[in-house]
Amino acid sequence: MGLLKNISKPEIRNHYKVVFECSVIASLLLIILSFKFFPKIEKSTIQYDAPQELFTVEDIQQTKQDYTPPPPPEKPPMIIQAISDEDIEDIEFGETEINFDQELNAPPPPPKEEKKIVEEEPVYFVAVEEMPYPIGGVQAILNLVKYPEIARRAGIEGKVYVLAYVNEVGTVTKTEILKGIGGGCDEAAEYAVKRTKFSPGKQRGKSVKVKVMVPVVFKLESGPV
Repeated sequence: MGLLKNISKPEIRNHYKVVFECSVIASLLLIILSFKFFPKIEKSTIQYDAPQELFTVEDIQQTKQDYTPPPPPEKPPMIIQAISDEDIEDIEFGETEINFDQELNAPPPPPKEEKKIVEEEPVYFVAVEEMPYPIGGVQAILNLVKYPEIARRAGIEGKVYVLAYVNEVGTVTKTEILKGIGGGCDEAAEYAVKRTKFSPGKQRGKSVKVKVMVPVVFKLESGPV
């Protein structure tokens, strides 16, 4: 212990091993002395004076209820009327013998199905050497166009694009509205183009069927142009 007092704090860090050994020796000495002076340690028993309660466990038998379903209702008796001999008609059977000498006619042939003739749609060119042109110029179409009264009152004006199908003789066989403005102007433009005669389109000097687009302009100031 005198050695520990003479060692300062910085020296304790340097002599940590010596301090640790001294501490272990001191703790061992304390344990040995405690066992020498206090060799026996008796346990004290605690007595409880509370009265003991006794209880018995009884087995309770589960009661089973017998359930018997009610009997099904009796079926009503079926009354079957007996058939008398008068109600039975006599059935006559024809001859069942086969005559092998009799000539049998062949069954008639099945009816011939009429072949449906599918008409091929004519092919119209889109671009040819000579495109169709209205006979009499654009004025011929304008003369047939009538400005609809509904479009005039509603102030509708614009351009209607009509696709005309022109055959080999210059007749318009069919028309389609590619772009319209409504108000009856589409029908008026289509009516005028259908009734206009065209010069037929030609490819290599031969008249062919051609599709041509015809624009029709509607203006309120000076009418259709």
